[in-house]
Amino acid sequence: MSKDTKKELVVGIDLGTTNSGIAYMVAGKPEIIPNIEGGRLTPSVITFNEDGNRYIGIQAKRQAIAIPDRTVRSIKRKMGTDYKFTVDGKDYRPEEISAMILSKMIDDAEVYLSQKIEKAVITVPAYFSDSQRQATKDAGEIAGLDVLRIVNEPTASALAYGLDKTEAERVLVFDLGGGTFDVSILELDGGLFKVIATSGNNLLGGDDFDQKIIDWMVVEFKKKEGIDLSKDPKVVQRLKDAAEEAKMELTSKLKTNISLPYITADATGPKHLDLELSRAKFEDMSKDLVEKCAGPSRQAMKDAKIKASDLDQVILVGGATRMPMIRDMAKDLFEKEPHKGVAPEEVVALGAAVQAAVLAGEVKDILLLDVTPLSLGVETLGNVMTPLVERNTTIPVTKKNVFTTAADMQTSVEVHVLQGERTMAADNITLGRFQLVGIPAAPRGVPQVEVSFDMDANGILQVSAKDLGTGKKQSIVIQSSHLSDSDIEKMKVDAEKYKEEDAKRKEEIEIRNTAEQVIYSTEKAIKDLEEKITDSEKKSLEDKIEVLKKNMETDDFEKIKATTDELMEEMMQISQRVYAETGQAPDATGPQPGDYGPGAQQEPAPKQSDIDEEQVIDVDYEPVEDD
Repeated sequence: MSKDTKKELVVGIDLGTTNSGIAYMVAGKPEIIPNIEGGRLTPSVITFNEDGNRYIGIQAKRQAIAIPDRTVRSIKRKMGTDYKFTVDGKDYRPEEISAMILSKMIDDAEVYLSQKIEKAVITVPAYFSDSQRQATKDAGEIAGLDVLRIVNEPTASALAYGLDKTEAERVLVFDLGGGTFDVSILELDGGLFKVIATSGNNLLGGDDFDQKIIDWMVVEFKKKEGIDLSKDPKVVQRLKDAAEEAKMELTSKLKTNISLPYITADATGPKHLDLELSRAKFEDMSKDLVEKCAGPSRQAMKDAKIKASDLDQVILVGGATRMPMIRDMAKDLFEKEPHKGVAPEEVVALGAAVQAAVLAGEVKDILLLDVTPLSLGVETLGNVMTPLVERNTTIPVTKKNVFTTAADMQTSVEVHVLQGERTMAADNITLGRFQLVGIPAAPRGVPQVEVSFDMDANGILQVSAKDLGTGKKQSIVIQSSHLSDSDIEKMKVDAEKYKEEDAKRKEEIEIRNTAEQVIYSTEKAIKDLEEKITDSEKKSLEDKIEVLKKNMETDDFEKIKATTDELMEEMMQISQRVYAETGQAPDATGPQPGDYGPGAQQEPAPKQSDIDEEQVIDVDYEPVEDD
């Protein structure tokens, strides 16, 4: 019996706000896996059409203008929250929507690599909270993945940058993506990647720079026409796309023209938007956003106890770092030209692939030491936040502290777990609460309760409390994504059901495409062989074509497939007779019974105007995948 020697593949995934990427390790180098459309990145966009079809990626982005209310974008900013996107009476959580994007990328990668993918490393912004990390891990699980590690995006970028570096370096990674901003400082020494400080802003990214242009267009149009464009969702979607395009053009140009004909209309007729935006104007109205990038960068250097002159390299990550104003700010703040040897939009996925290969045992001698981005602690007397794990502590980590009761004869304590940097408990993020009961009644200050924080390499936290007098213990794993195991299981079932529905729709599309192709081929053959087929043969073929065309007006796909096969079989028999009489063998590339139907590789029938008259009846078709 032959044994499959193909290694189990672990991929790296950058689940981005604007675009997402997937990569794997090949011949010792990380490589991006292109999607089924041939793109290196997949837009993080989903549309739910009224006909029940769901589109993900570039197709969804194209349809967003027409159905903005049925389109989800930038869902990453909602991770770890109670946000729900509702369409056709069904609520979708951010984890579920993110799982759809992950599933699309995994499906495309499996087609490209001809290999099943079940394990992955997924990246998150360094400043993601515990709840956001857990939500990302849940999304991977809903998509059917075993998420081996959650890695900070700047850290992943450093892995990609430093994979082949041998000398010691201190590197700052400045990561401005579509919706989040991170800055991390790492020490690289051979195979050791040690994060020493991180900072950031989870609500700052390229989307905010786009919004500056949108707001400006709305104001300028209202000045001229007296109409507020921000009230119409479809118009706003056109403005978003135009703003993103203008931002990208201003990366290489000093000014750009924004032209949106028929943007709206009033009693006097249609209105057109035609504006010129200069790079100087764009930079002037984005000054506050640039400063928001500078603040966390200074904080990271302060936490790392270094100056800009101590840095060896500055790596810019994320598509938004292509803006000249960001590059200029980075050059001034860090006192050196940023490194230009990495692709900003792809480096995170490439770094995730490196970490995936480390966990899979393919890459040796690399040790990654990351940090927790925010302090972790408990609420103590006076509603004060008392930290146990300070921010920028290397993970995995275990920290313990002993607390006591605040009241006489207290027999239980509530452990209120917090994350953040504020002094008062109410100003921080609540990760969870649990009760430790059965403490012997005693005067306040006598009982000894040991609280332990255990954070794993993914940055996910487990908290326990133990009464040192009785040995009684209570612990919880912080499940801050608000999803229970049953919630996750239900979403996994829903995701699988959607996968089956997508496969069924694809099969139905292929059956229709096959029927159209066979009709086209047969009609062309009747014309080409007009003098060589009998009137009865011609009539029989034409009758079968008419039956097939009528069946195609229905949703009876079994009947469509059966009549397609009947027509193809008869055409083959006639072709064989004709070629036998003329002494020529039929074209071996021509249609064969069973060539078409579910699983066959073909694309929709070409239009008559697209086909040269000398072309043979059938050609070999490339596979076309449907989202």
